[in-house]
Amino acid sequence: MAMLLLFFLLAVSVVSADEDAFIGVNLGTDLSNMPSPTQVVALLKAQNIRHVRLYDADQAMLLALANTGIQVTVAVPNDQLLGIGQSNATAANWVTRNVLAHVPATNITAIAVGSEVLTTLPNAAPVLVSALKFIHSALVASNLDRQIKVSTPHSSSVILDSFPPSQAFFNRSWDPVMVPLLKFLQSTGSYLMINVYPYYDYMQSNGVIPLDYALFRPLPPNKEAVDANTLLHYTNVFDALVDATYFAMSYLNFTNVPIVVTESGWPSKGDSAEPDATIENANTYNSNLIRHVLNNTGTPKHPGIAVSTYIYELYNEDLRPGSVSEKNWGLFNANGMPVYILHLTGAGTVLANDTTNQTFCVAKDGADPKMLQAALDWACGPGKVDCSPLLQGQPCYEPNNVVTHATYAFNAYFQQMAKSSGTCDFKGVATITTTDPSHGTCIVPGSVGKNGTIVNGTSLAPSSNSTSSGCLSQYFHGDGSFTSSVIVGILVLSAVLL
Repeated sequence: MAMLLLFFLLAVSVVSADEDAFIGVNLGTDLSNMPSPTQVVALLKAQNIRHVRLYDADQAMLLALANTGIQVTVAVPNDQLLGIGQSNATAANWVTRNVLAHVPATNITAIAVGSEVLTTLPNAAPVLVSALKFIHSALVASNLDRQIKVSTPHSSSVILDSFPPSQAFFNRSWDPVMVPLLKFLQSTGSYLMINVYPYYDYMQSNGVIPLDYALFRPLPPNKEAVDANTLLHYTNVFDALVDATYFAMSYLNFTNVPIVVTESGWPSKGDSAEPDATIENANTYNSNLIRHVLNNTGTPKHPGIAVSTYIYELYNEDLRPGSVSEKNWGLFNANGMPVYILHLTGAGTVLANDTTNQTFCVAKDGADPKMLQAALDWACGPGKVDCSPLLQGQPCYEPNNVVTHATYAFNAYFQQMAKSSGTCDFKGVATITTTDPSHGTCIVPGSVGKNGTIVNGTSLAPSSNSTSSGCLSQYFHGDGSFTSSVIVGILVLSAVLL
């Protein structure tokens, strides 16, 4: 489930590092649990996240990612693997629909074929390498094989005896798959994708692994784990698991295939059986992981070799089945509010934007237009919001639709009420977000303007002699009648004006 990614140039016999590591994020397995694709992309941009991994090739998300420059890993879901692994034509059609239809506007740089296939879908293992080859052949035919790499993520459980790392090896029963897979990755300049979860290793160690060792916390020298064969010192579980993967490949005589950790993270909440799934521990792990990766520290076996990482995951998945912890791996809640503020001083800009106080009230996706209109009229009337920026010719008039105008009015009310609890509801048609709804010359209250100052959201209430709050006719959109608490005469006038 967690995530890491590293891109290197291959040396003749050993892994070489000519590129800096990066931090990316996984978007989660169920996009229906998340905000709209445009809101997701807005959060990615606000947090300077330049690498993202999808668990499928969702068309709406790929369209939203177009022209952003964000590097995208798309995936062949497990339920499509058998068909693609048995048919070159099926693989070519998949690439046509899910890759060629989106590049170059959407910057797709990798395709993950399946997910943890050997451990979760072993009946598909015999066609796994064929599936990778068929997908790659389709990319070659379109001259995209240099831009887009093909691989498949594995659970770290495919590695046996992971400590000491120098004694690690892949489960021998999978050699008929792993050997041709590694040959394919080597010949195509791709990388081994591995999911690394120190949380699970810690949980399953029955107290053998110290919590501090799993969380990257500093250890005294006498507490560090030492590989007796290499005398390498390990200060954290993550490095030990990555090096175990390097050694397992070496055992099969592959020493020049880079590693991409496609998932890594820590849950922020769990039930009584998972007492260490806490906000504090999740924050500590992910903050230290990000710092460790972006510092290009590498591992004891390969110091200075970039190990780029995809964090699992961007959003909590409240509707996900399973244990409490399964729902709580996210860095953000679905409304864009951070679950916790990462401790990233000196770790660069990625995920370092504290959006806690940058919240806005917007019209909810799919809300009834008539209810939006009624709420808009209330905000511009009894709610005492200055809606003059919505008048024709003013900065927030365009686009002239009820959703955009309602968002402006809802947010202005929310800001002037100091974001008090219950002031962003409007009978269920509004929701709180960290995505700034400003657009073009329309800078909404509470937004950080181009000069870096926050547009005052507390001075929007019209004065006692203002008439703007009564001009509801100026903000009426739609073609139907509705009931609200505003003055009937004004509503009639609105209808006549339209």
